[in-house]
Amino acid sequence: MFLPQEVIRKKRDGIFLSAADIQEFINGICDESVSEGQIAALAMAVYFQGMSAEEKKALTVAMRDSGDVLDWRQQDLNGPLLDKHSTGGVGDVVSFMLGPIVAACGGYVPMISGRGLGHTGGTLDKFDSIPGYQTAPDNQLFRDTVKNAGVAIIGQTGRLAPADSRFYATRDISATVESIPLITASILAKKLAEGLDGLVMDVKAGNGAFMPSFEKSKELAQSLVTVGCELGVETTALITDMNET
Repeated sequence: MFLPQEVIRKKRDGIFLSAADIQEFINGICDESVSEGQIAALAMAVYFQGMSAEEKKALTVAMRDSGDVLDWRQQDLNGPLLDKHSTGGVGDVVSFMLGPIVAACGGYVPMISGRGLGHTGGTLDKFDSIPGYQTAPDNQLFRDTVKNAGVAIIGQTGRLAPADSRFYATRDISATVESIPLITASILAKKLAEGLDGLVMDVKAGNGAFMPSFEKSKELAQSLVTVGCELGVETTALITDMNET
């Protein structure tokens, strides 16, 4: 019998979580047998205890597989599926420009983006200010738009990494935004659900970013690249300045 409090207890005490432990907890997030309080408790335990590389991979895969993983073979695309993701900060608008640039160069950009965390503004929050923009289309409309326009930027739907949607919202209200394992799994679950060939990470550093130091930004970049590559997507990262004076 699965007891979410036992998974929380193990991580609280610094005990390794198996892939089965993590999968059952994520299943509980999806079917709502795990409460918001329990999600927050696990997030806080991970914040203080961290996760091994294997635990981060297992969490990423479990959240990715909580919904659909897009397969683009029927679209018969004539270019690579590429994406970028910024860890975010004040005034970050790179996606608005870079997505169309990549599409104009022959790539296809099926970007699943996120909302703001902490004091930062998210790409979806900006798109929601545009009258008529649809940030939660069905999968077929998303596929068709990517094929026809070369780029589409949307949010998580009920069918794309749904476990992360609930986990993400709880992190924002439980002071666990900066947890590197949780950031890694959250970002990569969405990106791997896109069915990508390659991913570039823009990891922000500075007082306009939500990471507290350059060293933490570097640690996050290394975590994202390691897990992304090990799960089959060629992943690179840049650490970019977001100091505001």
